[in-house]
Amino acid sequence: MDPAAHPHMNVESFNLDHRAVAAPYLRVADRKVLPGGDVLTKVDVRFCQPNVEHLEMPVVHSLEHLVAEHVRNHTDAVVDFSPMGCQTGFYLLLIGEWEMAAVSDLLAATLTDVLAATEVPAANEVQCGWGANHTLAGAQTAAREFLASRDEWLKVMA
Repeated sequence: MDPAAHPHMNVESFNLDHRAVAAPYLRVADRKVLPGGDVLTKVDVRFCQPNVEHLEMPVVHSLEHLVAEHVRNHTDAVVDFSPMGCQTGFYLLLIGEWEMAAVSDLLAATLTDVLAATEVPAANEVQCGWGANHTLAGAQTAAREFLASRDEWLKVMA
């Protein structure tokens, strides 16, 4: 399909040619200036090559819990860390203007914490809507593989 044949969409990632990217990568998916002047930076944290591979749901779920908890030990600028429905990555929403080198450092430190974790935070019926759907080992394998390719994180296009 020719991407030019598709109409411009309101959702930024729907305008991205997912065939042209080379995961793993980090990219600024959006920057918004709020009415008060504050800036939000939305980062596409892509673990898997779109339409080729994906993370299994227990891995996605566990990474979501682990990163959401541990990233806040490194910065107060985190608004949200949420999974993509396609199961190929996550969106990291940060307060302020962030350069990709700083995001890379933040994620590297956070994923190092994930590797050292002994449990998935809040993986229980009280704190989670599907507390049994987790895998620490799977999340740590995905984190290890993502960290191993850190030299490639800032190269988005194939």
